[in-house]
Amino acid sequence: MDDQRRNVSMQDIAREAGVSSQTVSRVSNGSDSVRPATRDMVLAVMDRLGYRPNFAARALKRGRFKAIGVAMFDIVATGNLLTLEGITKAASDLDYAVTITMMGKGQQRSLAAVVERMKNLPVDGVIVILEQMLPDVGTFVPPAGMEVLLVTSAQSTTMSTIDEDQYGCSTMVTNYFLDRGHRTVHFVSGPEESLDSHFREQGWIDALARRGVVAPPVIRGDWSADSGFNAGLELAHVKDCTAIYAANDNEAYGVMQGLAAAGKRVPDDVSVIGVDDVLRNLIPRLTLTSVKMNFGAVGRRAFRMVARAIEDPQRSRPTRELIPGVLVERSSVRDLTR
Repeated sequence: MDDQRRNVSMQDIAREAGVSSQTVSRVSNGSDSVRPATRDMVLAVMDRLGYRPNFAARALKRGRFKAIGVAMFDIVATGNLLTLEGITKAASDLDYAVTITMMGKGQQRSLAAVVERMKNLPVDGVIVILEQMLPDVGTFVPPAGMEVLLVTSAQSTTMSTIDEDQYGCSTMVTNYFLDRGHRTVHFVSGPEESLDSHFREQGWIDALARRGVVAPPVIRGDWSADSGFNAGLELAHVKDCTAIYAANDNEAYGVMQGLAAAGKRVPDDVSVIGVDDVLRNLIPRLTLTSVKMNFGAVGRRAFRMVARAIEDPQRSRPTRELIPGVLVERSSVRDLTR
């Protein structure tokens, strides 16, 4: 039965429904030229026989598949999941399908390899959620007929990019601390290979430098609350440490717990700020001040940029867009100027 269902052709549907193959084709392609009663009958036969439209044939007729590919390193990371949600919602609004591929550790990691894989799938364009730097980001040129967009703060001259403003997020947090009388800011980073962490770290360093402050040593985390906890324990014993900026909320919450375990109070002794603002629905009476990043907006915007380029490739030009975060003030920062 399964083999029969997979091999059902348009001619089989036409014969069973008592209509022409052209009528079946029009129904398959969503044409309005078929009478509703005929369309419903053909769709019922398609469903009963298990007919699946041939995407390649539909692409030849329409000029595109009405589908995009999304390539990513990690689907369960909070930011990636919310970005993907934004992409899929925007795609659904325009009746596009989404095909997801993962860039596993054992695979060749390059934009060229990712796009080559996608070229063999029924997609018109590709969104790459670029968590880690790939070796050909600065040199890769997308093939003709395949729109490629990167979700990253890194710049490209050949592809459009969009991201939350990772660098600007850090300058905002660092200046917020300094404006409230803290003499310096300690930073708990994400993993060394993370592009988001890299841009957040650079924003922190540059913001301190512009205020004449030398950045203290970075404490390397891995996005987890446990790494934040260990950083909190370590920084609790650093003399004159009054402000800690953690690269995400998991680390920031871990930092707060580590400080508490070492006998430090937040914010009386040490102030803490995180990034992402993803704990508000998980932690009761959350006190952590955080930068809210709009991952969903990035996903929606990324899809619309790709879809527009697919619909009108002659007007497509590489662009760069950064969406700023918003500081959500709670009670984890002490103002030392008062």
